[in-house]
Amino acid sequence: MVDLAGEVLILTGPPGSGKTTTAQTLAREPGSRKVHLHADDFWHFIKNGAIAPYLPEAHEQNSVVVDVLAKVAEGYAGGGYFVVLDGIIGPWFLQPFKARAVPLHYIVLRPPLDVALDRCRERDGDTLTDPEPITSLYQQLSSLGALERHVLRTDGHTPEQTLDAVIEAVQSGAFRLGEPCAASQA
Repeated sequence: MVDLAGEVLILTGPPGSGKTTTAQTLAREPGSRKVHLHADDFWHFIKNGAIAPYLPEAHEQNSVVVDVLAKVAEGYAGGGYFVVLDGIIGPWFLQPFKARAVPLHYIVLRPPLDVALDRCRERDGDTLTDPEPITSLYQQLSSLGALERHVLRTDGHTPEQTLDAVIEAVQSGAFRLGEPCAASQA
């Protein structure tokens, strides 16, 4: 049972790390009311003038989208929901979330690169499958400095094992931002 009403979990990682699968399942878990915010949807809301978010020239657009995401997450959390936000939210985008008055968990899923690439190649629809930007995003999330303690390695994990690890992580409080680390997950 996941009962974290009024809190926000940012579940991030490179493309193919299992963010959306895990977030969708977590949002259906018993416990407090939950909202799943899929960050990609917020980029897709831009219908004219959208720039692929992984391109350098998308910085201003991305800042706007992340600010909107942070406000929406805060609004739902303020209404008593546990917010599960999945998307590529690197440390460079955390400030708008940290500025909100809600408890914030930050978990970076990290499978091996070859697994992430394979998962992306197997996808259908309007998703990123090009190995070059996937590898670049993977590398950007591979050296997090002080935030490395927020990494959950998912080497060889099934989706169920990843979900269990995420639930354990948020319930432990060890992945909350702005608070001392109680324990690191490896």
